[in-house]
Amino acid sequence: MLVKAGEPVDQTIKTLSTYLDGGNEWYENTERREKAVAELGLLYLGMGVSGGEEGSHNGPSLMPGGSFEAFKYIEDILLKVAAQVPDSGPCVTYVGKGGSGNFVKMIHNGIAYGDMQLIAEAYDVLKLVGKLSNEDLHNAFAEWNKGELRSFLIEITADIFGIKDGKGDGYLVHKVLDKTGMKGTCKWTVQQAAELSVAAPTIESSLDARFLSGLKEERVEAAKVFKSAGFGDILADQHVDKQQLIHDVRKALYAVKIRSYAQGMNLIRAKSMEKGWDLKLGELARIWKGGCIIRAIFLDRIKKAYDRNPNLANLLVDPEFAKEIIDRQSAWRRIVCLAINSGISTSGMSLSLAYFDTLQKGKITG
Repeated sequence: MLVKAGEPVDQTIKTLSTYLDGGNEWYENTERREKAVAELGLLYLGMGVSGGEEGSHNGPSLMPGGSFEAFKYIEDILLKVAAQVPDSGPCVTYVGKGGSGNFVKMIHNGIAYGDMQLIAEAYDVLKLVGKLSNEDLHNAFAEWNKGELRSFLIEITADIFGIKDGKGDGYLVHKVLDKTGMKGTCKWTVQQAAELSVAAPTIESSLDARFLSGLKEERVEAAKVFKSAGFGDILADQHVDKQQLIHDVRKALYAVKIRSYAQGMNLIRAKSMEKGWDLKLGELARIWKGGCIIRAIFLDRIKKAYDRNPNLANLLVDPEFAKEIIDRQSAWRRIVCLAINSGISTSGMSLSLAYFDTLQKGKITG
């Protein structure tokens, strides 16, 4: 039974104390509840679930944590309910003790925030600098989804560019207000990054972007002030080769998408060490290959990286991923510089590049 996080979960446990109850939740609440129901002779699982509407039909990714005994009671059911991926099996595993299942789901959401922010930045550069039409954008993202960027988020991004407004003229994407909210999981992720002293700039930038997007009225007024003060349209002077731009953005997007996943894995690794959960990062990458929002083709390669080295300190220093990043870093730098010179905010790409440069130097000047 899935219920809204917070007090409703406690109320559900109290009301249905003779039944198994679960919900996506702040991981410490899960640990508190597991101890509380143990006094009643009950077993408790806190299970992260990712899949949304599609997951309800085709199976979600399931991240159960808590009582291993409880997991074994319902393992057969979860194996059948979960998304099924050829050659990888059901997208479910026993994550670990305590609140580890909910913690992993929380980080999963943080990775998704980072991923969505980076895709939005890629769109901005292509649309504002390259002047790509909706058809051009659809074709570019659809082509990207055939290669190393193949993922659920790239797929649906390609799709949205082809959807017309059913209640008016033009495309639906142009009618969406540039203002969004959030459910709080990315905020928890960023708070945990600070608590664990783990750098997660890609994920953090996505949270800041959401904060700014919520200030729609303030942004509109600020734009008027800057324009009246003489700030002109610096995009008017930009002339680029569209095909080269698409090529560079693809390379840059792949490099920074890896950052979002790597930073999420770093957070899971740090919390696992702190709590003694002994989480298997490669197995988490496996169960994210189907059903969930961050499913992507390179998750298989992430799993293999952790299979090669379970103690890998950072996904970016895996030899295969390191080489791919190096091969793409020139295009990545060109896109960041182009965006800055065009007055386009690409905080995710820019901060991710700073993160990479700090790592690759080996020594911080000071």
